Amino acid sequence: MNIIETLANELKLAVDQVEKTVALIDEGNTIPFIARYRKEVTGSLDDTVLRTLDDRLNQLRNLEKRREEVKNLIDAQGQLTEELIAAIDKAKTVTEIDDIYRPYRPHRKTRASVAKEKGLEPLAQLLMAQELSYEPDLATQAATYINEEKGVASAEEALQGACDIIAESVSDNAEFRKKLRALTFEHGTLSVRKTKEEDSVYAQYYEYDEALVKVLPHRVLAINRGEKEDFLKVSIEISRDIPLNYLFHFTVTQPNSPANSYVEAAVIDGYDRLIAPSIEREIRSDMTDNAGEGAIKLFADNLSHLLMVSPIKGKTVLGFDPGYGHGCKLAVVDKTGKVVDTGVIFPHKPQEQTEKSKQVMRRLITAHNVDVIAIGNGTASKESEIFVAGLLHEMNSTCKYIMVSEAGASVYSASELAAAEFPEFDVMQRSAVSIARRLQDPLAELVKIDPKAIGVGQYQHDMKQARLDTALTGVVEDCVNAVGVDLNTASHSLLSYISGVNASIAKNIVKYREENGEFTSRAQILKVPKLGAKAYEQCAGFLRVPGAKEILDNTGVHPESYAIARALLDKFGFTEDDVRTGHLSGLSAEVRKYGLEKLAADLNVGVPTLEDIIRELEKPGRDIRDSFPQPILRDDIMGMEDLKPDMILTGTVRNVIDFGAFVDIGVHQDGLVHISQLSDKFIKHPSDVVSVGDIVRVRVLSVDVPKKRIALSMKMLPDEKQ
Repeated sequence: MNIIETLANELKLAVDQVEKTVALIDEGNTIPFIARYRKEVTGSLDDTVLRTLDDRLNQLRNLEKRREEVKNLIDAQGQLTEELIAAIDKAKTVTEIDDIYRPYRPHRKTRASVAKEKGLEPLAQLLMAQELSYEPDLATQAATYINEEKGVASAEEALQGACDIIAESVSDNAEFRKKLRALTFEHGTLSVRKTKEEDSVYAQYYEYDEALVKVLPHRVLAINRGEKEDFLKVSIEISRDIPLNYLFHFTVTQPNSPANSYVEAAVIDGYDRLIAPSIEREIRSDMTDNAGEGAIKLFADNLSHLLMVSPIKGKTVLGFDPGYGHGCKLAVVDKTGKVVDTGVIFPHKPQEQTEKSKQVMRRLITAHNVDVIAIGNGTASKESEIFVAGLLHEMNSTCKYIMVSEAGASVYSASELAAAEFPEFDVMQRSAVSIARRLQDPLAELVKIDPKAIGVGQYQHDMKQARLDTALTGVVEDCVNAVGVDLNTASHSLLSYISGVNASIAKNIVKYREENGEFTSRAQILKVPKLGAKAYEQCAGFLRVPGAKEILDNTGVHPESYAIARALLDKFGFTEDDVRTGHLSGLSAEVRKYGLEKLAADLNVGVPTLEDIIRELEKPGRDIRDSFPQPILRDDIMGMEDLKPDMILTGTVRNVIDFGAFVDIGVHQDGLVHISQLSDKFIKHPSDVVSVGDIVRVRVLSVDVPKKRIALSMKMLPDEKQ
């Protein structure tokens, strides 16, 4: 297999493009670096395509590794032939390679191996010859294998042993297994039955049958979980005539032979006892893997959109972590993210210190000019929202509030990282800080939490954890590098996701900053222990140094392109001071007038890199998230009981799943927009039209208060101006 050509064909890319990209990966360059600063080499492949290419590259290399392993294992037995080599080289999956290796694999003790030890292999070959007549007859010939020392007591036992050998031979045939796997998937049915009489979340699968080719990925994962929790019994059903007729076509060559009945019985036994159970396991494993890959992709997409939610900048935020017995913990975080005040109030049962709690809140809001109150959406959040909304109305304050997802806040609060960051705070106070900060800068705060704990996935515990971790880590890396980080304020958690920076180097950067003061240039990080030239090349362009003497240090222009950036400015009569003061609005017009490609040739730089440099010079220190929708701030309150069918509301997409999207409309219970209600046009998947963090208008279809279910629609909405 030519891996480069395979990648090119699968990803619909040029061979030369793939070859150069693989070379960059093999040289140790990170995906964010390649995507951002090697566009001319890759043909401007984005990070999503690059990660897909990287994943598939590893899969194909592992396939080649297994291919060579199997050749060597068979060769060690002295049985490697040109035909086997050709078959192994032709195999496209590890399963196909393992099917070829099956007859040569050291077997545990089986009925067939026992029969071979008894010397019955010649009898099996005699049966498979399927002669039209036998002289003497088969029973007489089988009797010659009777041997009490070897454990063959009768002709019937000899014939049974020979049939066991035939059954295993049929089972070990790679071509048979490949075809039967395809036939089973094409014609088989996933059959699910309940194992308990009690009701459960899996009730819809208690009597469930669906063609394998039609089973949706999220159903596979749900059924697997129900089976794991002993609520469901799962099997694959197929008419035996389909696989058996296929096997008989190739194994029963002489229907009129006296050996025919023995061969047929052996084939049936081989299918029922050896092939069918194995293929069922393989198909279910493949379905689970495919469903898991789909779920991982959706999880990654949701996480990406959540991390890139627009930050609320320049606002003082009061983090409000609701609770009952232990009270509600408060933390005021100033515009820079610094904790300036904390408190605890008890407005709810059992204490119900309402007036005292209001006094504390008034003091904090007034003393620190709080702009927004971020209320966690966990326990006691409904009562807390009522309390906060009432207080703001009493104060006639311009302060707003917003419900913030607490997902992962408790994980962070109890972590070593949180303890090191706020050693003087208890767990709930840290949680209040996290709630406030994730509103100010979701990306900077959420990177401190295991992505699996953030709450935008489905069935994450049922996926291959190593694969999930790799995918989600890649998403966080792409988001962090797309935004860039302030070298002088970023936590080591945030820095550790920067291209070329690992956890150890990130901690060294923070330690150097604490011991030597703020960085005054990008190049200064070369003094950080363990950060060498290669790491600097990978990370420098993603680090920002606001206030640096070199203005380009606060842009996405890589140091390797500083000379080009200066030459560009000189060519049109601009200076670095113009960059600093934001007086470059005419640069793009000058470039268009001159000709982009001509300018790129003059400066000896690729067009994509030149376009990036121009964009960065025009908006130094820009945050790409600023162009995204701002979170919805509220000053009123509404509950589920206030909802009525046909009400039009604005909400925020909190999660996207295979069958729809959950939308927060401010009533403490996310509503579901089923995939059939997402668009007036046909869509294949909810992610085609909505993403986590989107601000959307919805219409209420129905409300079930006891079951806490809200059905929403995004179809046929009236014009917003009406």
